[in-house]
Amino acid sequence: MVQLPRFFYDGSLIANTTVSLEADTAKHIWQVLRMDAGDKILLTDGKGHLVEGNIYSAERHKCSVNIEKVVFQKRPGSLLHLCVGFTKNNSRNEWLLEKATEFGACTIAPLALHRSEKVHVRPDRWMKILQSAVLQSQQPYLPVLTDIMPLQKALKQFSATPQKLIAHCIQGDNKKPLMEMLKPGVDTLMLIGPEGDFDAEEVNLCLEHGCTPVSLGEQRLRTETAAMMVAAYFNVISNG
Repeated sequence: MVQLPRFFYDGSLIANTTVSLEADTAKHIWQVLRMDAGDKILLTDGKGHLVEGNIYSAERHKCSVNIEKVVFQKRPGSLLHLCVGFTKNNSRNEWLLEKATEFGACTIAPLALHRSEKVHVRPDRWMKILQSAVLQSQQPYLPVLTDIMPLQKALKQFSATPQKLIAHCIQGDNKKPLMEMLKPGVDTLMLIGPEGDFDAEEVNLCLEHGCTPVSLGEQRLRTETAAMMVAAYFNVISNG
């Protein structure tokens, strides 16, 4: 069975209505895929809705779609809230956003920490990366990408999360391996520091808010590598 091409639509998806797609999406449908009126496609809004529709009209920069059937998909498994000290290297941040989305992270929250360097925030581009990764991985939900936030705010925002973990490199904290401490099927807050790691004051603050320190192994990992290790393992044990 041929799989229908899937596209992102940032708006309401209601059966028996017609929607107009963004110019870039319309161009891809018309110029790259050579699709035309009558062809079927899938649309998702990143909020759990998956739609089968018929192309009503297709031009270089315009495409309208008749929505035929709307299916709502519940968010699968448990939720991962990934709070990370982004780096000054934007390409590495973008790689993190793409892969964390593919692994099904529920929230991606860049942190402003004592050792953080200036991050070049590109909201529109970052959102396009998330949308593309959702389509690539064929998931019904787009992650929530927060503004850069201080550690105290993140701890408060996710205070009700049942499982709260922090990965840091400071010696003498009796950290246990992530694989031993990460419980499957439980909503989880995971805190990962910037290139210079959390400082002692930040670690103590996290411990005071109920976070458990974990080790990601003997190797010293880059920030985005550590985030992907956690996201991949969480996805396997909780939603695999």
